[in-house]
Amino acid sequence: MIARYRVKIPSPLRSYTIGADEVIVTLPELSKQAAPPLRAILAALESSFPGIRFRMVDEQGGLRPHVAIFVGPTAVRDLDTPVAPQTDIMIVAALSGG
Repeated sequence: MIARYRVKIPSPLRSYTIGADEVIVTLPELSKQAAPPLRAILAALESSFPGIRFRMVDEQGGLRPHVAIFVGPTAVRDLDTPVAPQTDIMIVAALSGG
């Protein structure tokens, strides 16, 4: 089976998704008990939209400070967080300036 995830893309990253404000990411569903980690979903997003992951994840593999990711209604920072199939993911990029 295929697990689908709707990923909402913030304005600063839409140049990578050709302007799309949300995209569908699909991954093979290995089992009902084993949800893939958030990092696998971001890797699948990167394979469809090269360069987008670097804007969210730093060289050490952690989320950049100006990025928040919501898995369903919960904000997460751990990329090993399991994500159940059909869960919506929202990427939020903080604005800065003055």
